[in-house]
Amino acid sequence: MASAGASAFGKFFNSPVGPKTIHFWAPAMKWGLVIAGLGDIARPVEQISARQQLSLAATGLIWTRWSMIITPRNYSLATVNFFVGCTAIYHLARIALADKSNAKETKAVEAAA
Repeated sequence: MASAGASAFGKFFNSPVGPKTIHFWAPAMKWGLVIAGLGDIARPVEQISARQQLSLAATGLIWTRWSMIITPRNYSLATVNFFVGCTAIYHLARIALADKSNAKETKAVEAAA
């Protein structure tokens, strides 16, 4: 039983996407972008850059697709990029809703004046 576990770990350790390669460490470090995006949820929407979130969403979605095309397929890279894209899309939705709300308030003030 112990040899099966050691064998599975050995296969992972020596695989083309294992910890001996950049294919393992790049996605591991990229989780920092997801954590930062989750931390920005508490930030006021006025302090979030729409351009930055748009670029994060685009790169997240593009790299999610690319990581499934390359050889070897890198599921950890696909996962982290998917979540980078999702957090960026969430922030873009927050920005759009805030802009819509501000536009309604401006119209109401102009109508009252």
